Amino acid sequence: LFGLFFLFLFPHLKLAFSLSPDGLSLLSLKSAVDQPSGQSVFADWNENDETPCNWSGVSCKNISGFPDPRVVGVAVSAKNLRGYIPSELGNLIYLRRLNLHNNFFYGSIPDQLFNATSLHSLFLYGNNLSGSLPPSICKLPRLQNLDLSYNSLSGSLPENLKNCKQLQRLILAQNKFSGEIPGGIWPELDNLVQLDLSSNEFKGPIPSTIGELNSLSGTLNLSYNHLSGNLPKSLGDLPVTVSFDLRNNNLSGKIPETGSFANQGPTAFLNNPLLCGFPLQKSCNNSSTSSSGTQNSGPNSGETQKKGLSPGLIILISAADAGGVALIGLIIVYVYWKNKDSSNSCSCTGKTKFGDNNKGKFCSVCPFGCINECRNNDSELEDNEKGEKSGKGEGELVAIDKGFSFELDELLRASAYVLGKSGLGIVYKVVLLGNGIPVAVRRLGGEGGEQRYKEFVAEVQAIGKVKHPNVVKLRAYYWAPDEKLLISDFISNGNLANAIRG
Repeated sequence: LFGLFFLFLFPHLKLAFSLSPDGLSLLSLKSAVDQPSGQSVFADWNENDETPCNWSGVSCKNISGFPDPRVVGVAVSAKNLRGYIPSELGNLIYLRRLNLHNNFFYGSIPDQLFNATSLHSLFLYGNNLSGSLPPSICKLPRLQNLDLSYNSLSGSLPENLKNCKQLQRLILAQNKFSGEIPGGIWPELDNLVQLDLSSNEFKGPIPSTIGELNSLSGTLNLSYNHLSGNLPKSLGDLPVTVSFDLRNNNLSGKIPETGSFANQGPTAFLNNPLLCGFPLQKSCNNSSTSSSGTQNSGPNSGETQKKGLSPGLIILISAADAGGVALIGLIIVYVYWKNKDSSNSCSCTGKTKFGDNNKGKFCSVCPFGCINECRNNDSELEDNEKGEKSGKGEGELVAIDKGFSFELDELLRASAYVLGKSGLGIVYKVVLLGNGIPVAVRRLGGEGGEQRYKEFVAEVQAIGKVKHPNVVKLRAYYWAPDEKLLISDFISNGNLANAIRG
């Protein structure tokens, strides 16, 4: 009688117990979510089923030694789910992939979740998770992909991340992690191909041991933090295919020019006011001068500042400076006119224009000036008239990479020498005035009207959008009726023909 009464009160108890242990663990996720009224993501997660393998977002696989399939994947992403991650998911000992990204899960990541020791991919990005990174995360011996970006996780990186020996992708961007980046983690991660610690609150120096990540590819992203100190030269030991993103930090000193550093563009180092050197447009000469001046400001210099300079001495120094500047100006003018009249220099008379076939010849006065300075000749005036009729009478320099800016005057007056020739034109190495940055300039001839200009711009803009570690970055282009220039990064590692032929 008591048994009948018990079954009357709990008529579904026998059916619930028929569900597999994996199914019971998954029901904890269903009950941990505030399900919206109307339709539910878990509508077919029925506790009366014998197995969860037919539920939405659940995948199973036959495991030897077990009569029923086991849950190996749970993918319930971008469903606007609001709730917490239940610790019971750690009972899914054969779970390999857990995808709960782009929802509204809150609270901390339960430490018991890492009892599911078969996990190799954990995607929890785009939620509202908080708390610290669980120290037991590397209890997962097969963990390869860990993406916890776009959450509110905080605290420091645990040193025992080095125990995640199989880790390939570590993406912790857009969180609130703080403290210094531990240096002992990286030498142990032999399989890491992606590292993204951007948009956090890390401070202190960049660990030199990051340069030991020999399997890294893609982008090393440490941008938008509070990192300081000099750039470790060991980063140059990273594979040449790795792009750096170190923007918006407090890094200082000269950028090394060895190894992978030589392949980086200026955008990799932007908004680090104390960084200098190639490829930034900031010379380290000014930095060293100011720093040396700061270092020399000791007690004696302080007394000199207090005493001040006498008015007569100030006038004498000013007069000497003015005289020196005038003398230097006269010398420059003399050298300029002498070189201009020399037969070996660049001629702007129209007889020897920029792009002479004399390979290796170095022009230091007007290699690019010949483009515009010859326009006073009758022949150039005729070309100008043609250009004006076609809609483009004057040369136009257009920057594709907004972070890499320079004036047209710098290009036109820069020194250059021929690197090589091809069917597409002549390529020159040009050292820009003012910042000393070398660029590669390909000179394309031919005339063009309004339609050709539009086609040219469309093609160049398409090329400028290509971003690949093996494709040289296009920075700007120049258009004139009789001159077309493509300005790209200068790579000092030889040419493709030499690479192919060994």
